[in-house]
Amino acid sequence: MATSVRARPDGSPPPPAPPSTPGPHRRAPSGGLRSTLYRWDLKAVPYVFVAPFFLTFATFGLFPLIYTGWLSLHRVELGGDARWKGLENYTDLATSEFFWNALFNTFTIGVISTVPQLLMALGLAHLLNYKLRGRGFFRVAILAPYATSIAAATLVFAQLFNTDYGLINTFLDVAGFGPVDWEASRWPAQIAISTIVTWRWTGYNALIYLAAMQAVPQDLYEAASLDGASRWRQFLSVTIPSIRPTILFTIVVSGIGATQLFGEPMLYGGSVGISGGSGNQFQTLSLLMYEKGWVTGALGQASAIAWVMLLLLLIVGGVQALVSRHQREKLGG
Repeated sequence: MATSVRARPDGSPPPPAPPSTPGPHRRAPSGGLRSTLYRWDLKAVPYVFVAPFFLTFATFGLFPLIYTGWLSLHRVELGGDARWKGLENYTDLATSEFFWNALFNTFTIGVISTVPQLLMALGLAHLLNYKLRGRGFFRVAILAPYATSIAAATLVFAQLFNTDYGLINTFLDVAGFGPVDWEASRWPAQIAISTIVTWRWTGYNALIYLAAMQAVPQDLYEAASLDGASRWRQFLSVTIPSIRPTILFTIVVSGIGATQLFGEPMLYGGSVGISGGSGNQFQTLSLLMYEKGWVTGALGQASAIAWVMLLLLLIVGGVQALVSRHQREKLGG
């Protein structure tokens, strides 16, 4: 059915319709070559933009991972040829007392450093969440240890925990306790290293908790206050449940960091830092891997240790995924 066009009141014909303008979407140009180039432009250009990332990842991430896995199945020494060994490097680790000692040290140092670190980070974040005078300065100040060099921090703490003239033993002597050998004894050495890790990462985790706390709705605190809950009760009943996913995240990240702990124990031990002390009392998996690869030259065994560490990290990540899924199902149900 044709649409009628009304004439003007004076009887003159209506003005011609304006030419149609193209829509917001481009149309494919006509012609074989131009049409082909246009289709390639739509399909290939996005991949060209993201290609540098994948090339960098494949070069510095994927290839070293695969090559390390290949080395772990061979007997390889620095400057020598690779000889197939299969899973022998892994079976040797299973019967090596040095490996189990390093695994135990990694676990204990991780627990000793992670638990106090996260507890203090929660307390600091809770204090900074309130309106304090100079709150911005304190937020920056608690991040200063994280920005400090690992070497500088470790050397300072090594002087503090020195057995002969360290400040810690001086305070213990004033308090009536005898001097502690912070380097040659297993637990004192691990406590000293854990103190360095705790000092460096507490402020970083506190800021993560603070960001999570500021996202908690204020209505929950107001309702708890009307019910007569104290600040401590609000912290336990409102703050902790609200930031539980963030707490789980920091636990997993701290566990991954503890598995890869390398710089602090190596610098703390000085000349015997690579072996984790004179009796391997604080040698971690990372130190053992370095010792096997670059001191003894057994690259195959070092690669096997690296893959065992990767397996441990995957287990930690899997546990986090299962716990997060359980929490989501619990909240959804």
